[in-house]
Amino acid sequence: MKLAKGLLIVALAAGTFAIGAGLASQPASSSARPYRNGTVWNVAYIRVKPGMDEAYMTYLSGQWKSLQEAMKKEGLVVSYKVLSCEPHSPTDFNVLLMTEYKDMATMEANESKFDEIAQKLVGDDNKQMQGYKDRSEIREVIGNRLSREIVLEPKK
Repeated sequence: MKLAKGLLIVALAAGTFAIGAGLASQPASSSARPYRNGTVWNVAYIRVKPGMDEAYMTYLSGQWKSLQEAMKKEGLVVSYKVLSCEPHSPTDFNVLLMTEYKDMATMEANESKFDEIAQKLVGDDNKQMQGYKDRSEIREVIGNRLSREIVLEPKK
């Protein structure tokens, strides 16, 4: 009986040591941090030319939305948004076009699928280039930013 009890104590001590050593050899998990990486957003900064708001909103609610919805249906994007902004100067952006992706890897891996959808809904490269040219009459693309959302974890 004493021998069995002694072996049990030795086994428990060895098990506890092995678990502790295993944990110490692993890198710190991201759950130890008070935040984690979230989705990735592509944000386009657009300046709609004076008097062209209705024309640009018509494009956004038509062709642009159709493309976004098709990509969402295929699982290529998570969501999309259009934000109206107050410009700080006459040359500043006044619209943000935001497209949300699950993560950077998913976004990059699906580039050919994005192109397939655009070819199907808008047309070949020449037709797409003509669309860009036509839209340059009503808006100017100030720039694009790729941003990663940071999700703040609740305190434990």
